[in-house]
Amino acid sequence: MLRRNDYLSIFKLPPFALLAMVVVSSAVCFLPLAADEKPAANEPAWKSLFDGKTLKNWKSSDFGGEGKVSVEEGKIVLNQGSDMTGITWTGEALPKINYEVSVMAQRIEGNDFFCGMTFEINDDPCSLIIGGWGGGVVGISSLDGLDAANNETARYESFEPGQWYKIRLRVTETGLMAWIDNKQVVGVVTKGKKISIRAEVEASRPFGISTYATMAGLKDIKIRKLTADEAKAPITPAEDNKKKNK
Repeated sequence: MLRRNDYLSIFKLPPFALLAMVVVSSAVCFLPLAADEKPAANEPAWKSLFDGKTLKNWKSSDFGGEGKVSVEEGKIVLNQGSDMTGITWTGEALPKINYEVSVMAQRIEGNDFFCGMTFEINDDPCSLIIGGWGGGVVGISSLDGLDAANNETARYESFEPGQWYKIRLRVTETGLMAWIDNKQVVGVVTKGKKISIRAEVEASRPFGISTYATMAGLKDIKIRKLTADEAKAPITPAEDNKKKNK
């Protein structure tokens, strides 16, 4: 500990000596942290699946009667078809388990689902439906042979034309969770359940996004792997998942 006379002697030092002390003190402040003091590693980086300009690594889904697919003003436009329009991923293989996918979607015209996201749980295909069956049904198709309108994940949400919604889906060995903006809308344990899709969305495999009798916009499509802790975390229930909101 410095005594009073030591403090006074510091101020009697030549200016260049005082400057040297300041430099040394500053350097000590910026020394690297010890290994156990370093900040925790960030979550795995998101990988973009849409460049905002082209349909690179995507193709129009071959549903038959599909509408035109184009890129306009930084978004993918799925024009209304008879009945389905969509895009299917053709790029490198994507994760099949322990991953999260996110997309911004809007319903431009129409009254049915504007985001039918078909994905894989290991080797089993499955779909997350947003705004189906007349415009508001949200859920998973299919669980034990029951589609999104008829299984335990079925719920009703309201969607405004032209409004962008952030849709995020998490896939783990235990089950599925999904959010619309910051609201959790799916939380279901899939272990032990039969996972499948409706035949109509077969052309979306292995990963794709489709609409039904509806024109939609898509942007900011991305995917990431989960951390080990995220992958083994329990499935949390969705808000009001046991009833349809009216």
